Amino acid sequence: MAKKYNVAIMGATGAVGGCFLKILAERKFPVKNLRLLASEKSEGKKLKFNGKFYPVEVLDHDSFDGIDIVLSSAGASRSLEFLPSAVKAGAVCVDNTSAYRMEKEVPLVVPEVNAHRIKEHKGIIANPNCSTIQMVVALYPIHKAAGIKRIVVTTYQSVSGAGQKKVQELWDQSKDFLSKKKIRPVQFPHPIAFNLIPQIDVFTETGYTKEEIKMVNETKKIMEDSSIEVNATCVRVPVFYAHSESVNIETEKHITADEVRKLLAKAPGVIVVDDPKKRLYPMPIYAEGKDEIFVGRIRQDESITNGISMWVVGDNIRKGAALNAVQIAEILVREQLVRGASCV
Repeated sequence: MAKKYNVAIMGATGAVGGCFLKILAERKFPVKNLRLLASEKSEGKKLKFNGKFYPVEVLDHDSFDGIDIVLSSAGASRSLEFLPSAVKAGAVCVDNTSAYRMEKEVPLVVPEVNAHRIKEHKGIIANPNCSTIQMVVALYPIHKAAGIKRIVVTTYQSVSGAGQKKVQELWDQSKDFLSKKKIRPVQFPHPIAFNLIPQIDVFTETGYTKEEIKMVNETKKIMEDSSIEVNATCVRVPVFYAHSESVNIETEKHITADEVRKLLAKAPGVIVVDDPKKRLYPMPIYAEGKDEIFVGRIRQDESITNGISMWVVGDNIRKGAALNAVQIAEILVREQLVRGASCV
């Protein structure tokens, strides 16, 4: 009889936690028992999964008895505090926070790029930053074909990447702006409605934000090439869902824009939308709710010999977070890499 697994979701009441539930159901993940974990303020709340309501329990160190797989989106500090207890209890954890991404012993995985690293886990597998995920899905086929030397990326990140309260703030500010009321920022340092904020996370001494540094370091680790130079500028934009990125690369070997289109048309998890004459190119409004990464505006960079520019768009809550983690869990199941699997 096919195996099913006891699954726990940390941060179950958040946007990514809700998306975990949706995607697990959509993809018919073999769930035996489900445990929903969150903070005390969410205790007793009920969430629906596969037609049944499950109560939210308070996350503590004893929450993982009998659990096979943990999907975590509870925040970095919570992952650092509680995932060791989950591992000790025998679970394999897929962590959607920044807590373990750059730990040497923890695989940082995008299945379309480096799924082979999953088997190296010692109880924890890290899910990358949402912006990094969509970029490397688009760039890895090019890197294999022509070798990427340098990446210059500017992100246009939706407010949902900062949490549900930020989504509400954009909604409220938009209504206030259109009603000619004074906008009062609460969640963001400046108004976000009809504005751009060139800061995501805090600034470091170098002048780069932590979000930008994540993209640099995570890209090198996932692509398994520390020689790739990455320069990132991350911008928050007044879009509810889906991140967009302007990406420019310099390659070792010459590759044409047409060759890139053909490569990406065959790449897993990528859809090419690139017909400028018909004004067809990826946009966040059409990427929302989709699993794939959309690539367009593919063109030769005429300022250097081996340069390509492109536009990359993806749903930051789905592929940028929950879907990527569930894909990792599916590989854990398929390759029998779950340590304490419960049989049904």
